[in-house]
Amino acid sequence: MRIFPFLLSILIITSTNAQDRVEVDSNFLNMSDSAIFFNSKVSLDPNKSALLSAVLPGLGQAYNGQYWKIPIIYGGGMIFAHFIKYNHDLYNQFRTAEIAVKDNRTDTVNPFDAVSPGRYGESSITRNREAFRRNRDFLIILASAFYLVNVAEAHIAAHLKEFDVNESLSLSMRPSIQPTSLFSRSTGVSLVITF
Repeated sequence: MRIFPFLLSILIITSTNAQDRVEVDSNFLNMSDSAIFFNSKVSLDPNKSALLSAVLPGLGQAYNGQYWKIPIIYGGGMIFAHFIKYNHDLYNQFRTAEIAVKDNRTDTVNPFDAVSPGRYGESSITRNREAFRRNRDFLIILASAFYLVNVAEAHIAAHLKEFDVNESLSLSMRPSIQPTSLFSRSTGVSLVITF
């Protein structure tokens, strides 16, 4: 945090009048070899990672070297695709049934009457058609959000690869027994952060 005193000294120098002299420690302005600055440790480009993941989901994660995330991305995509197709197919079936009920023609038949006659009336068919259409559209929105999260995750992961994490930094859960004021003990779990 050597930048804050440096900025403070610049502010003091600029705020004083020209005839006033401010003494600034010369050691403060000379940056020594022991000063630690942020140096990038990897040559990953976060924008390239995001672009690759936008073109083909999972490609940005492969570029980052996080191959274990690729099956999660494609598994999630297949689950969304399955449920979107399922709701779309049921929407089409109920739409066909609604057309058959509302056209008042004898040659068109409600396909649900063949399975269970009288179970689905006109209002029931309309409600089901709307419900499956709404579910399909909502799943399309969720799948689009999942795609955007994939792109954002690749970008963020490429940024996080730049930071050096010390091996002594850890977070662990340990069992804990704490004394209480009533001469008994309380058991639980403690989160221990080691720096």
